[in-house]
Amino acid sequence: MSYIEFDKNALVNLNFTKTKEILRCSRTGTFATTTLAGLNTRKYHGLFIVPQDNFGGERHLLVSHLNETIVVNDMDFHVSVHQYKGGAINPKGNKYLQHFTADNIPLYQYRVGKFNFTKEFLLLNESDRVIIKYTILDDYESAAFQFEPMLAFRNIHALTHKNDAANSQPHPVEHGVGFRLYDGYTPVYIQCSEEISYRHDPHWHEGIEYEEELSRGYEGHEDLFVPGSITAKVANKELYITLGTEPVDPGEIAKLYKAESKRHTARSSFFNCLQNAAEQFIVQRNGKTSIIAGYPWFGRWGRDTFIALPGLTLALGRHQLCKEILDDMIADMHDGLFPNIGSGDNAAYNSVDAPLWFFRALQLYSEKTRSKRKVWEEYGEVMHKILNAYRHGTLNHIHRLDNGLIYAGGPGVALTWMDAIVNGQPVTPRTGCQVEINALWYNAVKFCLDLARVAKDTAFIKEWEPLIHDFPAVFKETFWSKDLGYLADYVDGDYKNFQVRPNMMIAASLPFSPVSEKIRQLILKRTCEELLIEKGIRTLSPNDPEYKGHYQGNQAERDAAYHQGTAWPWLLYPFTDGMLAVYQDQAIPVLRKILYNFDSCMTSYGISTIAEITDGDPPYKPNGCISQAWSVAALLYMKWRIETSAKQ
Repeated sequence: MSYIEFDKNALVNLNFTKTKEILRCSRTGTFATTTLAGLNTRKYHGLFIVPQDNFGGERHLLVSHLNETIVVNDMDFHVSVHQYKGGAINPKGNKYLQHFTADNIPLYQYRVGKFNFTKEFLLLNESDRVIIKYTILDDYESAAFQFEPMLAFRNIHALTHKNDAANSQPHPVEHGVGFRLYDGYTPVYIQCSEEISYRHDPHWHEGIEYEEELSRGYEGHEDLFVPGSITAKVANKELYITLGTEPVDPGEIAKLYKAESKRHTARSSFFNCLQNAAEQFIVQRNGKTSIIAGYPWFGRWGRDTFIALPGLTLALGRHQLCKEILDDMIADMHDGLFPNIGSGDNAAYNSVDAPLWFFRALQLYSEKTRSKRKVWEEYGEVMHKILNAYRHGTLNHIHRLDNGLIYAGGPGVALTWMDAIVNGQPVTPRTGCQVEINALWYNAVKFCLDLARVAKDTAFIKEWEPLIHDFPAVFKETFWSKDLGYLADYVDGDYKNFQVRPNMMIAASLPFSPVSEKIRQLILKRTCEELLIEKGIRTLSPNDPEYKGHYQGNQAERDAAYHQGTAWPWLLYPFTDGMLAVYQDQAIPVLRKILYNFDSCMTSYGISTIAEITDGDPPYKPNGCISQAWSVAALLYMKWRIETSAKQ
């Protein structure tokens, strides 16, 4: 029995398969994603989504779908499935599905008439290319596949509509044909392992409907361009078809497929799935290595990168990869800050915590590699620049107050990870001195002092040690409430916000924490009582009148719930550190139980990966991005820390 599989009864039920999504990625940033039965329900679903260098490296959906028809012994079977305006399904190719497995390569088994065939697809890791393999399992007199490419050539966040600018002109290549609908794009070459015939018949499929976009309050209809049809006869019961941005030798397609399939780690267990998912976030393109924050719609985010980095790299023994990503992020540093989103001229520096999570990632890197002196030699100057930027002031009113605390924010901005904005206003503005920001700041300075002592950098020690000496006392006086028994979430002047949120748990989790062990115990106790659920940690206590237990509705409604009760798996990363620091071995059974709770997630939303968020209320429905970097990373980090602690 396979670890991930679905039978005919599940596959023919579109209401069921629409809730399960598949994702496959290359290391170049190209990816493919759809629902379990192949019905695209999001504008982000597509067969061939490729970064476009001429458009700032943004990912663009080039080919939404290949309309597939198998012709066996002169009988036509339409095996695709689409939804049109008003909910009409045509064709209903899912009715032919018999079985699905995803242990290695996604494999569908179909039965059409008396004939069985399988379909497999994979992306090549090192190039912008997807290959699909069809295998007919029964005897036949004649068999062929007909493909109608449904082209979009648009940004993944946009939709395309019928227009006169689309260039339908085909570009013949060996065993295939190429298309480029608009100037500036890379072309798409569609080639088969066997000779093809091409019938030019340009037309639009109008009114394709994306149900998920409509439910999320967005426009959900588009028109897709079909230039014609490609027909290839099946030889020796197998046929390969490939989509790429460059032509390929048709004789090499099967070899490429077989070589790539051997390099894949089978998704045959919970942790193999996590490892595969982790690899999909790593993108190496144009000489840079980066982390995609989440699929299908997020790009590179600075905060997410540093939070996810330990779990995606160090937990898997990939120290050099960790360093490469750190170095490429440093190249985009400006005024002591890292980009929240984007890079280069398109970067936005509106994250107060990204640089502080950089310190935490580097701290774990130095511990894992046992290279404190070397880390100081390589990164000491960068760390010093960041500390001075916070000390003397940088963008968005980020600066050190006279009492030593870090202040950040102002009207209309949200600089912490709780950054949702509705109607131009932050849902959780948190302007002032935020509890986790100040704890991360203290940990960063203490970490630098630790490195400086190893490297005998007396000048740094002399400059910074006095600045941090009284910090724990000031922190406690500012944030701690003896009556309530927990820390304020943020403080702005005389105002103290005491909503029960997980940010105080971050403060209790750090190696250099500004609070005592007793306070850490009380914080973790309250976290377990009010915030911890089986699939993550809530962003607000359900006892709070502002609590929202379900993430649903249009964008404004969803953003209003994003950090007001919605649970996040990534918070299990600091929760793990806090529990192990305070309770040592006693924490391991608790953490192990939480970790294995996620086993069921492998088939519940994004197949073989972990979602961005979970509803705060039962049944704790997964939501948001189907695959989120820091969610996957948190679980790999938990596994790593549990195993390391158990050995000690």
